[in-house]
Amino acid sequence: MSTLTIPAANVNDLVARARKAQEAWSRLPVRERLAPVRAIRHMLASEYESLSDAVARDIGKSAEECIGGDILPFAEACQFLEKRAKSILAPRRVSSGTRPLWMFGQVDTIHRRPRGVVGIIGTWNYPLYLNGVQIVQATTAGNAVIWKPSEVAPSSAMALIKLIERAGYPKDLVLFMEATREGGPAMAEADVDHVIFTGHADTGRRLARRLGERLISSTLELSGLDAEFVLEDADVELAARAAWFGATMNRGQTCLAVRRVFVQRAGYPAFCEAMRNLATGATPVRTALPAAADQANRLVREAVESGAKLAWDSQKGANESGTIVPTAVLDARPEMGICREATFAPVLAVIPFNTTDEALTMEAQCQYALGASVFTSNWSRAQEIAARLRTGSVAVNDVIANTAHPGTPFGGRGVSGWGVTQGADGLLELTIPQVVSHKGGKLRPHFDMSIDISAGRTKASHGELMRGLLESGHAATFGARFKGLRRVIPAFISAVRNMGK
Repeated sequence: MSTLTIPAANVNDLVARARKAQEAWSRLPVRERLAPVRAIRHMLASEYESLSDAVARDIGKSAEECIGGDILPFAEACQFLEKRAKSILAPRRVSSGTRPLWMFGQVDTIHRRPRGVVGIIGTWNYPLYLNGVQIVQATTAGNAVIWKPSEVAPSSAMALIKLIERAGYPKDLVLFMEATREGGPAMAEADVDHVIFTGHADTGRRLARRLGERLISSTLELSGLDAEFVLEDADVELAARAAWFGATMNRGQTCLAVRRVFVQRAGYPAFCEAMRNLATGATPVRTALPAAADQANRLVREAVESGAKLAWDSQKGANESGTIVPTAVLDARPEMGICREATFAPVLAVIPFNTTDEALTMEAQCQYALGASVFTSNWSRAQEIAARLRTGSVAVNDVIANTAHPGTPFGGRGVSGWGVTQGADGLLELTIPQVVSHKGGKLRPHFDMSIDISAGRTKASHGELMRGLLESGHAATFGARFKGLRRVIPAFISAVRNMGK
Protein backbone atom coordinates (compact mmCIF):
# COMPACT_ATOMS: atom_id res chain seq x y z
CA MET A 1 0.00 0.00 0.00
CA SER A 2 1.33 3.43 -0.91
CA THR A 3 2.13 5.65 2.05
CA LEU A 4 -0.01 8.32 0.37
CA THR A 5 -3.14 6.28 1.14
CA ILE A 6 -2.68 6.32 4.92
CA PRO A 7 -5.84 8.07 6.17
CA ALA A 8 -5.90 11.03 8.51
CA ALA A 9 -7.48 8.92 11.27
CA ASN A 10 -4.21 7.00 11.63
CA VAL A 11 -1.93 10.02 11.91
CA ASN A 12 -0.75 9.17 15.42
CA ASP A 13 0.38 5.76 14.17
CA LEU A 14 2.58 7.64 11.70
CA VAL A 15 3.87 9.92 14.45
CA ALA A 16 4.86 6.97 16.63
CA ARG A 17 6.81 5.42 13.76
CA ALA A 18 8.43 8.72 12.86
CA ARG A 19 9.41 9.46 16.45
CA LYS A 20 11.26 6.17 16.71
CA ALA A 21 13.15 6.86 13.49
CA GLN A 22 13.93 10.42 14.60
CA GLU A 23 15.70 9.31 17.76
CA ALA A 24 18.47 7.65 15.76
CA TRP A 25 18.47 10.27 12.99
CA SER A 26 19.02 13.18 15.40
CA ARG A 27 22.24 11.58 16.67
CA LEU A 28 23.84 11.55 13.22
CA PRO A 29 26.26 14.36 12.35
CA VAL A 30 24.83 17.06 10.09
CA ARG A 31 27.00 15.98 7.15
CA GLU A 32 25.29 12.57 7.14
CA ARG A 33 21.84 14.14 7.41
CA LEU A 34 22.69 16.14 4.28
CA ALA A 35 23.31 13.09 2.08
CA PRO A 36 19.62 12.72 1.10
CA VAL A 37 19.42 16.46 0.44
CA ARG A 38 22.28 16.19 -2.03
CA ALA A 39 20.59 13.22 -3.70
CA ILE A 40 17.36 15.17 -4.06
CA ARG A 41 19.22 18.09 -5.66
CA HIS A 42 20.84 15.82 -8.23
CA MET A 43 17.50 14.18 -9.05
CA LEU A 44 15.89 17.61 -9.52
CA ALA A 45 18.55 18.37 -12.13
CA SER A 46 18.06 15.10 -14.00
CA GLU A 47 14.30 14.55 -13.69
CA TYR A 48 12.90 18.04 -14.15
CA GLU A 49 10.89 17.05 -17.22
CA SER A 50 8.84 14.37 -15.45
CA LEU A 51 8.47 16.59 -12.40
CA SER A 52 7.19 19.45 -14.56
CA ASP A 53 4.73 17.10 -16.23
CA ALA A 54 3.33 16.12 -12.83
CA VAL A 55 2.82 19.75 -11.83
CA ALA A 56 1.22 20.54 -15.20
CA ARG A 57 -1.33 17.76 -14.69
CA ASP A 58 -2.38 19.32 -11.39
CA ILE A 59 -2.42 23.07 -11.96
CA GLY A 60 -1.55 23.64 -15.60
CA LYS A 61 1.88 25.23 -15.20
CA SER A 62 4.13 25.23 -18.22
CA ALA A 63 7.49 23.46 -18.00
CA GLU A 64 9.28 26.81 -17.97
CA GLU A 65 7.11 28.11 -15.12
CA CYS A 66 7.66 24.95 -13.11
CA ILE A 67 11.42 24.83 -13.63
CA GLY A 68 11.86 28.53 -12.86
CA GLY A 69 9.37 28.79 -10.02
CA ASP A 70 9.58 25.36 -8.38
CA ILE A 71 12.48 23.15 -9.33
CA LEU A 72 15.37 25.59 -9.63
CA PRO A 73 14.63 27.41 -6.33
CA PHE A 74 14.21 24.01 -4.62
CA ALA A 75 17.62 22.87 -5.91
CA GLU A 76 19.21 26.14 -4.76
CA ALA A 77 17.72 25.70 -1.30
CA CYS A 78 19.19 22.19 -1.09
CA GLN A 79 22.61 23.50 -2.08
CA PHE A 80 22.38 26.24 0.55
CA LEU A 81 21.86 23.59 3.21
CA GLU A 82 24.77 21.54 1.90
CA LYS A 83 27.04 24.58 2.18
CA ARG A 84 25.80 26.21 5.35
CA ALA A 85 23.75 23.85 7.55
CA LYS A 86 26.72 22.43 9.43
CA SER A 87 27.95 25.85 10.56
CA ILE A 88 24.44 27.15 11.28
CA LEU A 89 23.61 24.18 13.51
CA ALA A 90 27.04 23.94 15.15
CA PRO A 91 27.23 24.35 18.96
CA ARG A 92 28.09 27.94 19.89
CA ARG A 93 30.28 28.79 22.88
CA VAL A 94 29.01 31.86 24.74
CA SER A 95 31.67 34.52 25.03
CA SER A 96 33.34 34.79 28.42
CA GLY A 97 33.31 38.56 27.95
CA THR A 98 29.58 38.62 28.68
CA ARG A 99 29.82 36.31 31.70
CA PRO A 100 29.02 37.94 35.07
CA LEU A 101 31.90 38.02 37.55
CA TRP A 102 30.01 35.84 40.01
CA MET A 103 29.80 33.09 37.35
CA PHE A 104 33.57 32.84 37.18
CA GLY A 105 34.66 29.46 35.79
CA GLN A 106 31.33 28.65 34.14
CA VAL A 107 31.41 27.67 30.47
CA ASP A 108 28.17 27.85 28.46
CA THR A 109 27.50 26.26 25.09
CA ILE A 110 24.30 26.68 23.07
CA HIS A 111 23.25 23.58 21.14
CA ARG A 112 20.50 23.47 18.51
CA ARG A 113 18.34 20.44 19.24
CA PRO A 114 15.67 19.21 16.80
CA ARG A 115 12.05 19.77 17.73
CA GLY A 116 11.19 16.10 17.17
CA VAL A 117 8.37 15.27 14.78
CA VAL A 118 7.35 18.13 12.49
CA GLY A 119 3.94 18.07 10.83
CA ILE A 120 3.76 19.85 7.47
CA ILE A 121 0.38 20.74 5.98
CA GLY A 122 1.27 21.22 2.34
CA THR A 123 0.27 23.74 -0.28
CA TRP A 124 -0.41 23.32 -4.00
CA ASN A 125 0.53 26.53 -5.85
CA TYR A 126 4.30 25.79 -5.80
CA PRO A 127 3.99 22.13 -4.88
CA LEU A 128 7.63 21.09 -5.24
CA TYR A 129 9.43 24.18 -3.98
CA LEU A 130 7.39 25.19 -0.95
CA ASN A 131 6.79 21.68 0.36
CA GLY A 132 10.22 20.37 -0.58
CA VAL A 133 12.17 23.12 1.15
CA GLN A 134 10.20 22.66 4.35
CA ILE A 135 10.82 18.91 4.31
CA VAL A 136 14.58 19.09 3.70
CA GLN A 137 15.05 21.85 6.26
CA ALA A 138 13.17 19.84 8.89
CA THR A 139 15.19 16.68 8.27
CA THR A 140 18.51 18.54 8.09
CA ALA A 141 17.74 20.02 11.51
CA GLY A 142 17.37 16.46 12.83
CA ASN A 143 13.58 16.12 12.81
CA ALA A 144 11.24 13.51 11.42
CA VAL A 145 8.43 14.71 9.13
CA ILE A 146 4.77 13.88 8.64
CA TRP A 147 3.64 15.57 5.42
CA LYS A 148 0.01 16.08 4.47
CA PRO A 149 0.02 17.01 0.75
CA SER A 150 -2.64 19.25 -0.75
CA GLU A 151 -5.57 17.50 -2.34
CA VAL A 152 -5.38 20.04 -5.19
CA ALA A 153 -2.02 18.71 -6.45
CA PRO A 154 -1.99 14.89 -6.06
CA SER A 155 0.32 14.19 -9.04
CA SER A 156 2.89 16.69 -7.75
CA ALA A 157 2.66 15.15 -4.30
CA MET A 158 3.30 11.66 -5.62
CA ALA A 159 6.25 12.89 -7.68
CA LEU A 160 7.81 14.53 -4.62
CA ILE A 161 7.12 11.49 -2.47
CA LYS A 162 8.90 9.22 -4.94
CA LEU A 163 11.83 11.62 -5.00
CA ILE A 164 12.09 11.59 -1.21
CA GLU A 165 11.70 7.81 -0.98
CA ARG A 166 14.67 7.36 -3.34
CA ALA A 167 16.86 9.96 -1.62
CA GLY A 168 18.16 7.62 1.07
CA TYR A 169 16.28 8.71 4.18
CA PRO A 170 15.94 6.04 6.88
CA LYS A 171 12.70 4.08 7.00
CA ASP A 172 9.83 6.02 8.62
CA LEU A 173 11.74 9.30 8.95
CA VAL A 174 9.58 11.05 6.33
CA LEU A 175 6.01 9.76 6.20
CA PHE A 176 2.99 10.86 4.21
CA MET A 177 -0.65 11.30 5.01
CA GLU A 178 -3.51 10.91 2.59
CA ALA A 179 -4.05 14.06 0.53
CA THR A 180 -7.53 14.94 1.79
CA ARG A 181 -9.16 17.96 3.41
CA GLU A 182 -9.50 15.96 6.61
CA GLY A 183 -5.73 15.75 6.99
CA GLY A 184 -5.23 19.32 8.21
CA PRO A 185 -7.60 19.08 11.20
CA ALA A 186 -6.14 15.66 11.98
CA MET A 187 -2.65 17.17 12.10
CA ALA A 188 -3.88 19.75 14.60
CA GLU A 189 -4.82 16.87 16.92
CA ALA A 190 -1.74 14.74 16.28
CA ASP A 191 1.08 14.12 18.76
CA VAL A 192 3.57 16.21 16.77
CA ASP A 193 6.04 18.73 18.20
CA HIS A 194 5.71 21.51 15.62
CA VAL A 195 3.43 22.26 12.66
CA ILE A 196 4.21 24.18 9.47
CA PHE A 197 1.19 25.38 7.52
CA THR A 198 1.02 27.27 4.24
CA GLY A 199 -2.42 28.45 3.22
CA HIS A 200 -5.32 30.81 3.75
CA ALA A 201 -5.43 33.11 6.78
CA ASP A 202 -8.85 31.84 7.92
CA THR A 203 -7.58 28.26 8.02
CA GLY A 204 -4.42 29.45 9.75
CA ARG A 205 -6.47 31.11 12.48
CA ARG A 206 -8.38 27.91 13.23
CA LEU A 207 -5.19 25.86 13.22
CA ALA A 208 -3.35 28.32 15.48
CA ARG A 209 -6.23 28.36 17.94
CA ARG A 210 -6.18 24.58 18.34
CA LEU A 211 -2.40 24.26 18.43
CA GLY A 212 -2.26 27.05 21.00
CA GLU A 213 -4.69 25.18 23.23
CA ARG A 214 -2.39 22.16 23.02
CA LEU A 215 0.81 24.27 23.45
CA ILE A 216 2.25 23.06 20.15
CA SER A 217 4.39 25.57 18.29
CA SER A 218 3.80 26.47 14.67
CA THR A 219 5.06 28.28 11.61
CA LEU A 220 2.24 29.87 9.62
CA GLU A 221 2.75 31.24 6.12
CA LEU A 222 -0.63 32.75 5.35
CA SER A 223 -2.34 35.01 2.85
CA GLY A 224 -0.82 38.15 1.36
CA LEU A 225 -2.13 41.29 -0.30
CA ASP A 226 1.20 42.77 -1.29
CA ALA A 227 1.75 46.43 -2.04
CA GLU A 228 4.01 48.01 -4.64
CA PHE A 229 5.05 51.65 -4.17
CA VAL A 230 5.95 53.64 -7.28
CA LEU A 231 7.62 56.91 -6.35
CA GLU A 232 7.81 59.96 -8.60
CA ASP A 233 11.45 59.24 -9.53
CA ALA A 234 10.79 55.61 -10.47
CA ASP A 235 11.18 54.01 -13.88
CA VAL A 236 7.45 53.87 -14.61
CA GLU A 237 7.69 51.29 -17.39
CA LEU A 238 9.75 48.97 -15.20
CA ALA A 239 7.34 49.42 -12.28
CA ALA A 240 4.31 48.67 -14.49
CA ARG A 241 5.92 45.55 -15.93
CA ALA A 242 6.79 44.43 -12.41
CA ALA A 243 3.24 44.97 -11.19
CA TRP A 244 1.76 43.04 -14.12
CA PHE A 245 4.25 40.20 -13.68
CA GLY A 246 3.61 40.15 -9.94
CA ALA A 247 -0.15 40.00 -10.40
CA THR A 248 -0.29 37.43 -13.20
CA MET A 249 2.58 35.06 -12.37
CA ASN A 250 1.23 31.52 -11.93
CA ARG A 251 -2.22 32.89 -12.91
CA GLY A 252 -2.17 35.10 -9.85
CA GLN A 253 -1.90 32.08 -7.55
CA THR A 254 1.05 33.38 -5.55
CA CYS A 255 0.88 34.51 -1.94
CA LEU A 256 3.40 37.29 -2.74
CA ALA A 257 1.46 38.49 -5.78
CA VAL A 258 1.24 42.25 -6.28
CA ARG A 259 -2.35 43.20 -5.42
CA ARG A 260 -2.13 46.93 -4.61
CA VAL A 261 0.00 49.47 -6.46
CA PHE A 262 0.41 52.93 -4.90
CA VAL A 263 1.62 55.37 -7.57
CA GLN A 264 2.73 58.92 -6.86
CA ARG A 265 0.60 61.37 -8.86
CA ALA A 266 3.45 62.74 -10.98
CA GLY A 267 3.87 59.34 -12.61
CA TYR A 268 0.28 58.14 -12.31
CA PRO A 269 -0.94 58.92 -15.89
CA ALA A 270 2.08 57.22 -17.45
CA PHE A 271 1.74 54.22 -15.15
CA CYS A 272 -1.96 53.78 -16.00
CA GLU A 273 -1.19 53.98 -19.71
CA ALA A 274 1.53 51.37 -19.37
CA MET A 275 -0.86 49.17 -17.43
CA ARG A 276 -3.50 49.49 -20.17
CA ASN A 277 -0.96 48.40 -22.76
CA LEU A 278 -0.03 45.37 -20.69
CA ALA A 279 -3.61 44.36 -19.88
CA THR A 280 -5.09 44.87 -23.36
CA GLY A 281 -5.56 41.57 -25.09
CA ALA A 282 -5.28 39.42 -21.96
CA THR A 283 -7.19 36.19 -22.37
CA PRO A 284 -9.24 34.25 -19.81
CA VAL A 285 -7.41 31.92 -17.46
CA ARG A 286 -8.76 29.23 -15.19
CA THR A 287 -7.70 29.15 -11.55
CA ALA A 288 -7.01 25.88 -9.77
CA LEU A 289 -9.75 26.75 -7.28
CA PRO A 290 -12.82 28.03 -9.17
CA ALA A 291 -13.94 30.03 -6.14
CA ALA A 292 -10.78 32.18 -6.39
CA ALA A 293 -11.68 33.43 -9.87
CA ASP A 294 -15.30 33.96 -8.89
CA GLN A 295 -14.27 36.00 -5.85
CA ALA A 296 -11.85 38.12 -7.89
CA ASN A 297 -14.50 38.80 -10.54
CA ARG A 298 -16.85 39.94 -7.79
CA LEU A 299 -14.25 42.27 -6.30
CA VAL A 300 -13.55 43.79 -9.72
CA ARG A 301 -17.27 44.38 -10.34
CA GLU A 302 -17.73 45.96 -6.93
CA ALA A 303 -14.75 48.28 -7.48
CA VAL A 304 -16.12 49.47 -10.83
CA GLU A 305 -19.54 50.02 -9.28
CA SER A 306 -17.81 52.20 -6.67
CA GLY A 307 -16.13 54.43 -9.26
CA ALA A 308 -12.95 52.60 -10.28
CA LYS A 309 -12.01 51.99 -13.93
CA LEU A 310 -10.63 48.94 -15.69
CA ALA A 311 -7.32 48.91 -17.53
CA TRP A 312 -9.08 46.48 -19.85
CA ASP A 313 -12.46 44.80 -19.73
CA SER A 314 -11.77 41.87 -17.43
CA GLN A 315 -15.34 40.61 -17.89
CA LYS A 316 -14.92 40.04 -21.62
CA GLY A 317 -14.82 36.33 -22.32
CA ALA A 318 -14.92 35.40 -18.64
CA ASN A 319 -18.50 34.26 -18.23
CA GLU A 320 -17.70 30.74 -17.09
CA SER A 321 -17.33 30.09 -13.37
CA GLY A 322 -13.71 29.62 -12.32
CA THR A 323 -12.42 31.77 -15.18
CA ILE A 324 -11.06 35.32 -15.12
CA VAL A 325 -9.36 37.72 -17.49
CA PRO A 326 -6.25 39.29 -15.88
CA THR A 327 -6.72 43.01 -15.37
CA ALA A 328 -5.87 46.07 -13.29
CA VAL A 329 -8.43 48.22 -11.51
CA LEU A 330 -7.44 51.89 -11.87
CA ASP A 331 -8.40 54.74 -9.54
CA ALA A 332 -9.01 52.28 -6.73
CA ARG A 333 -9.35 53.32 -3.09
CA PRO A 334 -7.97 51.49 -0.04
CA GLU A 335 -11.42 50.89 1.44
CA MET A 336 -12.54 48.84 -1.57
CA GLY A 337 -12.80 45.09 -1.17
CA ILE A 338 -10.16 44.50 -3.83
CA CYS A 339 -7.69 46.28 -1.52
CA ARG A 340 -8.77 44.43 1.61
CA GLU A 341 -9.72 40.85 0.72
CA ALA A 342 -6.96 38.35 -0.01
CA THR A 343 -7.36 37.01 -3.53
CA PHE A 344 -5.69 34.21 -5.48
CA ALA A 345 -6.32 35.34 -9.06
CA PRO A 346 -4.60 37.70 -11.55
CA VAL A 347 -6.04 41.09 -10.58
CA LEU A 348 -4.53 44.19 -8.98
CA ALA A 349 -5.66 47.62 -7.84
CA VAL A 350 -3.87 50.89 -8.73
CA ILE A 351 -4.16 53.76 -6.24
CA PRO A 352 -2.76 57.31 -6.67
CA PHE A 353 -1.06 59.16 -3.79
CA ASN A 354 0.51 62.54 -3.12
CA THR A 355 3.01 61.98 -0.30
CA THR A 356 4.83 58.98 1.09
CA ASP A 357 3.07 59.41 4.42
CA GLU A 358 -0.29 59.26 2.64
CA ALA A 359 0.71 56.09 0.75
CA LEU A 360 1.89 54.35 3.91
CA THR A 361 -1.28 55.34 5.76
CA MET A 362 -3.43 53.86 2.99
CA GLU A 363 -1.29 50.72 2.85
CA ALA A 364 -1.66 50.18 6.60
CA GLN A 365 -5.45 49.94 6.25
CA CYS A 366 -4.88 46.41 4.96
CA GLN A 367 -4.40 43.73 7.63
CA TYR A 368 -2.00 41.57 5.58
CA ALA A 369 1.78 41.99 5.84
CA LEU A 370 3.65 39.41 3.79
CA GLY A 371 5.74 41.28 1.20
CA ALA A 372 6.08 44.66 -0.47
CA SER A 373 8.14 46.43 -3.12
CA VAL A 374 9.39 49.96 -3.71
CA PHE A 375 10.29 51.42 -7.09
CA THR A 376 12.56 54.46 -6.92
CA SER A 377 15.98 55.63 -8.06
CA ASN A 378 16.73 56.84 -4.52
CA TRP A 379 18.08 54.00 -2.35
CA SER A 380 17.79 56.05 0.83
CA ARG A 381 14.08 56.69 0.25
CA ALA A 382 13.52 53.01 -0.38
CA GLN A 383 15.19 52.13 2.91
CA GLU A 384 13.10 54.70 4.79
CA ILE A 385 9.88 53.23 3.40
CA ALA A 386 11.01 49.66 4.10
CA ALA A 387 11.68 50.56 7.73
CA ARG A 388 8.09 51.77 8.11
CA LEU A 389 6.46 48.70 6.57
CA ARG A 390 5.33 45.73 8.67
CA THR A 391 6.03 43.16 5.96
CA GLY A 392 8.38 40.21 6.19
CA SER A 393 10.22 41.22 3.01
CA VAL A 394 10.68 44.34 0.88
CA ALA A 395 12.07 44.32 -2.66
CA VAL A 396 13.52 47.44 -4.26
CA ASN A 397 12.91 47.74 -8.01
CA ASP A 398 11.80 44.10 -8.24
CA VAL A 399 8.97 41.84 -7.06
CA ILE A 400 8.60 38.23 -5.83
CA ALA A 401 11.86 36.86 -7.28
CA ASN A 402 13.95 38.26 -4.41
CA THR A 403 12.28 35.92 -1.93
CA ALA A 404 13.63 32.85 -3.74
CA HIS A 405 17.14 33.57 -2.44
CA PRO A 406 17.91 30.40 -0.43
CA GLY A 407 19.83 32.29 2.24
CA THR A 408 17.01 34.64 3.24
CA PRO A 409 14.10 33.93 5.60
CA PHE A 410 10.55 33.97 4.29
CA GLY A 411 7.50 34.82 6.38
CA GLY A 412 4.96 37.48 7.24
CA ARG A 413 3.41 39.38 10.10
CA GLY A 414 -0.10 40.08 11.32
CA VAL A 415 -2.76 38.18 9.42
CA SER A 416 -0.05 36.92 7.06
CA GLY A 417 1.21 34.63 9.80
CA TRP A 418 4.28 34.16 11.97
CA GLY A 419 7.59 32.40 11.90
CA VAL A 420 9.79 31.88 8.86
CA THR A 421 10.88 29.19 6.47
CA GLN A 422 14.00 29.14 4.26
CA GLY A 423 17.51 30.38 4.98
CA ALA A 424 19.42 30.14 8.24
CA ASP A 425 16.48 31.53 10.23
CA GLY A 426 14.11 28.96 8.77
CA LEU A 427 16.52 26.15 9.62
CA LEU A 428 16.98 27.39 13.17
CA GLU A 429 13.22 27.69 13.62
CA LEU A 430 13.04 23.91 13.33
CA THR A 431 15.31 23.53 16.34
CA ILE A 432 15.21 24.42 20.03
CA PRO A 433 18.18 26.15 21.68
CA GLN A 434 19.53 24.15 24.61
CA VAL A 435 22.17 25.65 26.89
CA VAL A 436 24.69 23.27 28.44
CA SER A 437 26.66 24.88 31.29
CA HIS A 438 29.81 23.43 32.82
CA LYS A 439 31.69 24.50 35.91
CA GLY A 440 34.79 22.88 37.39
CA GLY A 441 36.08 22.87 40.94
CA LYS A 442 34.08 22.85 44.15
CA LEU A 443 33.58 26.54 44.89
CA ARG A 444 29.82 27.22 45.06
CA PRO A 445 29.15 30.17 47.42
CA HIS A 446 25.49 30.17 46.41
CA PHE A 447 25.08 26.64 47.81
CA ASP A 448 26.37 27.65 51.23
CA MET A 449 24.34 30.88 51.30
CA SER A 450 21.10 29.03 50.50
CA ILE A 451 21.84 26.33 53.08
CA ASP A 452 22.53 28.96 55.74
CA ILE A 453 19.35 30.89 54.93
CA SER A 454 17.19 27.76 55.03
CA ALA A 455 18.72 26.93 58.42
CA GLY A 456 17.99 30.41 59.77
CA ARG A 457 21.67 31.43 59.76
CA THR A 458 23.19 34.48 58.15
CA LYS A 459 26.81 35.22 57.42
CA ALA A 460 28.06 38.73 56.88
CA SER A 461 30.35 37.57 54.11
CA HIS A 462 27.42 36.42 51.99
CA GLY A 463 25.68 39.77 52.16
CA GLU A 464 28.92 41.62 51.52
CA LEU A 465 29.64 39.45 48.50
CA MET A 466 26.21 40.06 46.91
CA ARG A 467 26.28 43.81 47.60
CA GLY A 468 29.84 44.07 46.37
CA LEU A 469 29.07 42.24 43.12
CA LEU A 470 26.11 44.47 42.44
CA GLU A 471 28.00 47.70 43.13
CA SER A 472 31.22 46.72 41.36
CA GLY A 473 29.41 45.68 38.22
CA HIS A 474 26.61 48.18 37.92
CA ALA A 475 27.17 51.37 39.94
CA ALA A 476 27.09 54.63 37.95
CA THR A 477 30.52 55.99 38.95
CA PHE A 478 34.02 54.56 38.98
CA GLY A 479 34.34 55.34 42.66
CA ALA A 480 31.21 53.42 43.56
CA ARG A 481 32.30 50.46 41.45
CA PHE A 482 35.73 50.49 43.11
CA LYS A 483 34.04 50.56 46.50
CA GLY A 484 32.05 47.52 45.51
CA LEU A 485 35.17 45.71 44.39
CA ARG A 486 36.75 46.34 47.80
CA ARG A 487 33.75 44.59 49.31
CA VAL A 488 33.96 41.63 46.94
CA ILE A 489 37.56 40.58 47.60
CA PRO A 490 37.45 39.97 51.40
CA ALA A 491 33.93 38.52 51.17
CA PHE A 492 35.07 36.09 48.46
CA ILE A 493 38.09 35.02 50.53
CA SER A 494 35.84 34.44 53.54
CA ALA A 495 33.42 32.38 51.42
CA VAL A 496 36.27 30.16 50.25
CA ARG A 497 37.50 29.60 53.80
CA ASN A 498 34.01 28.74 55.06
CA MET A 499 33.05 26.54 52.10
CA GLY A 500 31.01 23.58 53.30
CA LYS A 501 31.06 24.63 56.95
